[in-house]
Amino acid sequence: MASKPPAGDPVQDAPEVSGPRHSAAGLPAVGHTLRMSRQQMGLARTARTLLKVNQKDGFDCPGCAWPEGEDRHVAEFCENGAKAVAEEATLRQVTPEFFAAHPLADLAGRSGYWLGQQGRITEPVYAAEGADRYEPVSWERAFAIIAEELTALRSPDEAVFYTSGRTSNEAAFLLQLLAREFGTNNLPDCSNMCHESSGSALTETIGVGKGSVSLEDLHQADLIIVAGQNPGTNHPRMLSALEKAKAAGARIISVNPLPEAGLEKFKNPQTARGMLQGTSLTDLFLQIRIGGDQALFRLLNKLVIETEGAVDEEFVAEHTHGYEELAAAAKAADWDETLAATGLDRASIEQALAMILASERTIVCWAMGLTQHKHAVATIREVVNLLLLRGAIGRPGAGVCPVRGHSNVQGDRTMGIFERPAPAFLDALDREFKITSPRHHGYDTVRAIQALRDGEAKVFLAMGGNFVAASPDTEVTEAAIRRARLTVHVSTKLNRSHVVTGARALILPTLGRTDKDVQAGGKQFVTVEDSMGLVHASRGNLRPAGPKLLSEPAIVARLARAVLGEASATPWEEFERDYGTIRDRIARVIPGFEDFNERIARPGGFALPHAPRDERRFPTRTGKANFTAAPVEYPQVPEGRLLLQTLRSHDQYNTTIYGLDDRYRGIKGGRRVVLVHPEDARALGFADGDRADLVGEWTDGTERRAPGFRVVHYPTARGCAAAYYPETNVLVPLDSTADVSNTPASKSVIVRLEQSAPA
Repeated sequence: MASKPPAGDPVQDAPEVSGPRHSAAGLPAVGHTLRMSRQQMGLARTARTLLKVNQKDGFDCPGCAWPEGEDRHVAEFCENGAKAVAEEATLRQVTPEFFAAHPLADLAGRSGYWLGQQGRITEPVYAAEGADRYEPVSWERAFAIIAEELTALRSPDEAVFYTSGRTSNEAAFLLQLLAREFGTNNLPDCSNMCHESSGSALTETIGVGKGSVSLEDLHQADLIIVAGQNPGTNHPRMLSALEKAKAAGARIISVNPLPEAGLEKFKNPQTARGMLQGTSLTDLFLQIRIGGDQALFRLLNKLVIETEGAVDEEFVAEHTHGYEELAAAAKAADWDETLAATGLDRASIEQALAMILASERTIVCWAMGLTQHKHAVATIREVVNLLLLRGAIGRPGAGVCPVRGHSNVQGDRTMGIFERPAPAFLDALDREFKITSPRHHGYDTVRAIQALRDGEAKVFLAMGGNFVAASPDTEVTEAAIRRARLTVHVSTKLNRSHVVTGARALILPTLGRTDKDVQAGGKQFVTVEDSMGLVHASRGNLRPAGPKLLSEPAIVARLARAVLGEASATPWEEFERDYGTIRDRIARVIPGFEDFNERIARPGGFALPHAPRDERRFPTRTGKANFTAAPVEYPQVPEGRLLLQTLRSHDQYNTTIYGLDDRYRGIKGGRRVVLVHPEDARALGFADGDRADLVGEWTDGTERRAPGFRVVHYPTARGCAAAYYPETNVLVPLDSTADVSNTPASKSVIVRLEQSAPA
């Protein structure tokens, strides 16, 4: 029997603290998985659902984008994946009676955790201009409201079509087609806030903005460098791949400001030995200061260049461009400056160098710890420099591995969800659908918020996600959204974005990954692309939460017909009836998807082509892989201040809060905590357990405040601190972004700690 949602919001700033753990998964992970699954789904539904997660005849986990191997365990999911499934497949429901009992003012005062725990939304609801709550609305009326607002705009560019990573390939392709047929490239997505820096750096350096390795490459690697990433919480199934690599002889370097339990030891719950003994993963832990990664890799590159025989000269001569510029810049790298920037000692860096020189097959994996800084793109280019020097791209067991954090976020971009589409893509789209797509660039996430703030955008439509909570500068973002004429959210569950509305607001409930999807053409499936470029099918098996839910492709197709009318020659009704017809069109527009329907019918799907990996061909402006030589940057922190990074708790996936514990960091029953090195805390006058306001300081003299955090003495890198988002997104100014990619710089926020006022 599933349990009821919490009646009230629990206190989140007074947790129990017991200190960090030194291993991940094991029996506690199994117990927590089963407990949360039972609470949300009940016992029978839990068994029926979890055994289909990530199976070839099942559904793709709605959590992270980590790939599955050819041979899959019967329990091919992790603890956090099970939480994501349980949240979606919950038996709890949000009905019209719920909205009648909870006006918008009440919901706006609730935490994101409380909102998410209420359950699945069962039918469309609408808040009219001036209304104090949502009320039921028919689908026909909902689409008419959206069409009314969109067609009243002075320009199509006053509309914003936002997409979350969980959207399927089919729905994403239809949404971008609708936006472009309507006349705009305003297609921001969650990539803008996470791996946009990776895509920018990789497109420039190797010609493809995706990772170049497969799961089998990880298993074959000699050396794996995991930088700015916490797989134990954010991508737990990655730990199994690291375990397999270790068994084959790989060595692992972890580069992170925080010690992470999963990278210390992994107790694989799928094997008896794993449960009892576990596998120590990290051979060398480089506890780097926040933002010091570019300086570290630049010095390593200098040392590789200076070591006789270390550079793969044949690869460099045949496949690369710009070596001389890099060599000149690397020559200037200074030991003292690097040690100051990184907080590391010389012996540790020399040990890392020795491990790199001993490796023929090196992979570098990274996530938000590298991508969300002002100099993020330059940092990732420096990572690529290291691999190019060693000839480690296009070689089995070697390459770049940006680990995407959201299922199908990579697929959405492949489908054309991008504010700066390539002309070749638009040409192919126009030929196929006999339309004229706009050629000017649209809004990314940050620019979309600015446009809403400034009155340049008036309609905001989100396909999934939690835009308000995920975005930076919380107060500015919320004020911007409230200026909109209309906000529309296609969602499965409630979140903060639903209670921060435009003058008019709609919530359109949709099927989830776990739900059975039956259309006029019969039972349907959708497809997704994982973090390593494999495309596979996803088939839900549960009865939907209510009879009034529509699938995402159906919602987009019906909306398109309502907005575009009979002037559109696109067969929207056909696309809703049979998703195979969408895939036929994708096959004719996007390279790599030829014979899409035939290839996706094979169990396990297929891999998309990747020229650097497959052919050592680099489709860049020079026709070769490009070395780069940007000036080295790292944050400069004034005396008496700390450098704060935002992060997830273990009971969290992106902005979805599953619970109030962070088991691996020893935090129980709370989220408003700030992790500070004991010596730094004492020097600033804070004992463990004190309450502090976090005050962000910026070069323009402005300040932003996040009040009421419990200080936790924690073994962070000196001078650094960490706290959970979205609670700390308020500290990140809208214009504090990465150069080139415009990604919010959420991992390097200068803060001071002030004693909180008494409660």
